[in-house]
This record gives sequence, structure tokens and C-alpha cells, in this order.
Amino acid sequence: MKIALIQTNPVIGDFDFNCNKIVAWAEKAYTCGCRLAMFPEMAVSGYPPQDLLERTSFVAAQKKAVAALPARLPDIDVLFGCFSERREPKGKKLYNSAVVARQGEIIFQANKQLLPTYDVFDETRYFEPGDATELYVLDGHCFGVTVCEDIWHHEVEDYSREPVAQLYQRATLHNQRLQAVLNISASPFHLKKERKKHAMLSELCRRYQTSLLYVNQVGGQDALLFDGRSLAMNNRGQITAKAAGFKEDMLIVDTVDWNGLIKGSEVDDETEAVYAGLVMGVRDYIRKSGFSQAVLGVSGGIDSALTAAIAVDALGAENVMAVALPSAHSSSHSREDAEKLALALGCRYSVIPIKDLYEGFEKTLAPLFAGFEEDLTEQNLQARIRGNILMALSNKFGSILLTTGNKSEMAVGYCTLYGDMSGGLAVIADVPKRLVYKLAQYVNREKEIIPWRSISKPPSAELKPGQLDQDDLPPYDVLDSIVELHLEEGMGFADIVNEGYDESTVRDILRRIRVNEYKRKQAPLGLKVTSKAFGYGRRYPNVQNFQE
Repeated sequence: MKIALIQTNPVIGDFDFNCNKIVAWAEKAYTCGCRLAMFPEMAVSGYPPQDLLERTSFVAAQKKAVAALPARLPDIDVLFGCFSERREPKGKKLYNSAVVARQGEIIFQANKQLLPTYDVFDETRYFEPGDATELYVLDGHCFGVTVCEDIWHHEVEDYSREPVAQLYQRATLHNQRLQAVLNISASPFHLKKERKKHAMLSELCRRYQTSLLYVNQVGGQDALLFDGRSLAMNNRGQITAKAAGFKEDMLIVDTVDWNGLIKGSEVDDETEAVYAGLVMGVRDYIRKSGFSQAVLGVSGGIDSALTAAIAVDALGAENVMAVALPSAHSSSHSREDAEKLALALGCRYSVIPIKDLYEGFEKTLAPLFAGFEEDLTEQNLQARIRGNILMALSNKFGSILLTTGNKSEMAVGYCTLYGDMSGGLAVIADVPKRLVYKLAQYVNREKEIIPWRSISKPPSAELKPGQLDQDDLPPYDVLDSIVELHLEEGMGFADIVNEGYDESTVRDILRRIRVNEYKRKQAPLGLKVTSKAFGYGRRYPNVQNFQE
């Protein structure tokens, strides 16, 4: 029996679009001789719809879409995710469900039992956990149906029940063999997750001597990047087939032979995966938001160069405008590198000097600033002039402004509110500086696109004579390591110092992270690629004085 694992890229709340996609892909699966087509978690509404789930009109619109969908599907079983209403007076009003449509009606339903509430997830806000489900049988094959987190029991130890164990026990009780666990997911991508996920799934298959079919959502949704990479795994915990990463795909497996060949453009290299995710995230955020073009400032440095390369790969060179905004402190090599980058990318390029504008501001402010030495005020003023110009271009031409700051800068507030933080999408805001260098080298893997001088020269904001990032910050190797230990590993001051880092450096970095929360709350949405990003999933008060 052939089964199609179909990873789709939905638009939240566009029920017609999402259902049309399910129908079209199901028809392809039918044409290929499949008896079952599997779609991701909440494929009808898109995931995560967040507080749209609290709107009665949204719930009613999805109910109407789900009711009409089975009659449009081909003559095969179709398993897809949606939310469903509860009738009980107590508890939440909705379930996160997996349903099977057959011959024009819903014939099976399994409700998600384990509802994640960590990091970016908040499912208990909307859903009631489901009860243990019956087995799903098709052509004599016995399957257990699960939804995303239901198979993560052994990885997240907070759960009191284990859905796969329940399914295994139910099959054993009825003298049946659990041929495979079917899992529909909307599991976001982040660094180091894929290997961890494979190990967890492999252990599950070996533990219960069952195969696994896992289908995952793909596409960018606000800050979240869904990588797809749906897979089949045999009862020995070996991956036997895998779908493409970061794009829609259909993977067909056969119950006769789970040991198929790897299919599609497999992306397992972490740097390549991050780049593919960022390209997908930019493309989806911009297009799903109704934009088609982007504008950004290019300085001749590595961060803006990488952001421009991602934008061009996402939107096409004709839809990207790169703008250099040199000041009196901009070096000649920075101007040359910005132009060289634009030529290599083939995007539109303009130069708008800000020297005269800055001098006009200086003249206007001179009476009030008399007697004060120049300081960060004058540096930030240059950044804000640039931000205003770029926002004007964004408004005039209907292009979204992309910001170019990285995670290392965002962590310690090395950025200017209403200046280089102005924009609609922060492309690399969750990319540490060390990873920026790796991604730039990946861009140049076949030929020089980002000028090598942009990669090799010491980073500088060029807001005052002779300025270098490392005049104000510790080396990026040190900064990134401390930020990762603090944010992603949850370590405090003492633990990080015990890892061998200088006390004063650690204290200074943790202080900067703490006092710059207010800046990050005003930053544009950033694409999430690490296990703990600023913004989505991070809930810290702006005003607090807890010092570790």
C-alpha cells in the first residue's frame, strides 16, 4: 500500500487557499496510486493561528471549510490536521485534531494529547488535551495516529502520559500489530534540532518495534521557519525515506518496503539549512504580507551583504533595492564593497550621501548642544538619518525595509532605535556573528558574491573616525559563546564563569542583555533559527533589576 507524505505551506486563515492545496496534492497522490495521503498539523487553518482561535468567526469559517473538504477529495483516505470544537461545558472549547476523510465524510478523529507550553508554544491557552484514541485501520493495516508533540514524550519529561505507549498497548490488547505510527506535525526549525529529533524518533521506533511516518509543515510563518523534511523510519529506527527541506514536497512510501531510497534535495548541513530557512522565511513573510519588493541599506560590511544575498535569493534581483548611505566617516573600501556586492547580486543600487543632512542636524541642534562633548548622540543621529531615508524609500515604492543587525548586536544593544533597527523584517536578528561568517562563506561557495574584503575586514559601524566593533565589545567568539550559554543553555553568571570566562566580561554582557530588553521589544520581527531567539517565545520584562 502506497502512502503519500505531503508537506504543505499554508497561509493562516486563508481556508480556500489551504483546502485547494490539500485537494490538489491529494489528487496527485491518487494519480500515483496511493491509498492514503497525509498532511501536516492544522493544515486547514495553518499553524500557529494564535488568538485567531478565540474569534468565533474564525472557528466558524474553519468549520465550514472542513465540512466541505471531504466531498472534494479523491477516492483515497486523506489524513489532515484541523482544530475541532468540544461540547463539554468545562475546559477549553477546542481540540487540536487529526482527522481522516473517506468517501466524502470524516471517518476517524484523534485529538492531540500533549500540548506544549514552552518557548514559542502556548497550546493550553487554546486547546483541551485529547483522550487516548482508537487505532486507525486501512486495508488491514493497523496505524496509530498522533499529532506533533504526542511523539515527544521522552524528550519533554513534563508529560504524565505517553500516547504512543497507549497505542501500542491497545494494539497488543486486540492481538494486532501496530504497523506504523502516523504523526502529523507543525514543528519549527532551529539549529541542532534535526539530529536531536532523529535520535528521539529512532528510539521511539526501536522501543515499540514500529515504523513511523512523519509529515511536517513547511514555510515561513512570522518569525517561525518550518522545514518540512518529512520522513519514514523503520522499526529499527533507520530513516528510509526523506522529503526535501524548506519547500513543498510529496514523499511516497510503500508498506511493502519501508527501505526506500532517500528522496529529494536533502539538507542536513546546518549552515546550508539555516540559509535555506532564511531565504524561505524572507520570501514567505514578504509575499504572505502582500509585498513583492524589498529595500535595505548596504554599508560594505558583512551583515548587510549577507542580508542582501538572502533577499535576492528569496525575491529575485529585480525585486531588491540596495542603498548605500555613506557619511563623512565611511571608508572608501566600504563604498567600493557595497557597489561590488550590488553588481555581483544584480540588484538595483543607489547611493545617497548623508553628509549634508547630518550637518543640517548639527546646525539645528548646536544651540542646545553647546558646551557638550560629542558622544553616542552624534553617532546615533547618523544611524537615524539613514533609517528615515530608507523608510521613505519603503513608503514611496511600497517595498518592505529589511534590517541587517545580527543576534550578537541585538543581545547587547549594539544597535540604534529608529536607526538601523528601523524596518519591517529583521532577517538575521537571530543569527550570531560567528554564524554570519559561515553563511557569508556559504554564499561564496561557488564564486565571490559577497566581497572577500567584507568578510575579512574587522567589523565597524563607521560612525566615528577609526571605530571598530571590538573597541566596544569583546571578541565575537567570546560574546557569542556567552550569549549562547546564557540564552540557549539557561546558564547564569556563576555557571558561565565556571566555564572559564572572565568575570568582568560575563557580568558586562549579562548586564547589557538585561538593560537592552526595551530596545528588542521595539525591534521588527526577526526570523528564528536558534533554540532561543529574542522576540517570539521570549517573555522578559523591560524593567527589572535581577542581577545574577
